[in-house]
Amino acid sequence: MLAKIFNPAVLAGLLLSLLLGGCVTTGPGGKQIDLDKARETHVQLGLRYLQSGSDNREMARHHFQEALKLGKKDPQAHHGLALLYQVDGELQVAESHFKKALRYDRDFSMARVNYGVFLYQQERYQEAKEQFLVASEDLSYNRRSYALANLGRAELRLHELEGAERAFKKALALSADLPVALLELAELKFEKQDYTQAKHYLDRYSDRNRQVPQSLWLGVRIEKIFGNRDKERSYALALKNLFPYSAETLKYQQMMAENEQQ
Repeated sequence: MLAKIFNPAVLAGLLLSLLLGGCVTTGPGGKQIDLDKARETHVQLGLRYLQSGSDNREMARHHFQEALKLGKKDPQAHHGLALLYQVDGELQVAESHFKKALRYDRDFSMARVNYGVFLYQQERYQEAKEQFLVASEDLSYNRRSYALANLGRAELRLHELEGAERAFKKALALSADLPVALLELAELKFEKQDYTQAKHYLDRYSDRNRQVPQSLWLGVRIEKIFGNRDKERSYALALKNLFPYSAETLKYQQMMAENEQQ
């Protein structure tokens, strides 16, 4: 457990032992402390505590706040606090820290994507799209494919289907097996009645990923179109057994009831 590995006493010794390198001050005993390194260490420890679960959130908060004491404009610390307050349900405070992180570093694409997700979860799709779009244009961002996939999802919510399809295809050009892009493209192609392409993308998704209600329900409908009764039943059985209370299972049951009435 991270809480057992990292404790404040050990951390204090660690920070005071950091070597000269950037912005430097003198600590107890005349030791020189690299403030940039100390701030970075606090941020990294805060993120580790945050990722390790609710029991360690107060320690995460402590380290992010300590980082801000060493540099009140540190975008990484504001980003960490934004994520923390988002988990805490303090949405206004979280948003203020997301905005500060981006104010102090406009090129902080990870923070921009996470802010976009924050906005998306509040159904503020246009604002989310704007954040994802900026991040997706950062050619140096190593998770650009995820920014593009999220851009596509926001555009779907805004009924911008052509833009969404472009975004998902760009995401797959960067990461050929990205699950969300494959599944959303399969849905898009199905809605356009391009059933061959819908099956193509769904098969690619199924080859490497666990089935979810959306993929199984789509599989039922695609195989029904192609008249493949065995595959249709296989998808339906998995849907009912694995996700009996999902919205997709309810849709399947409604479809079967309508078929019996015909």
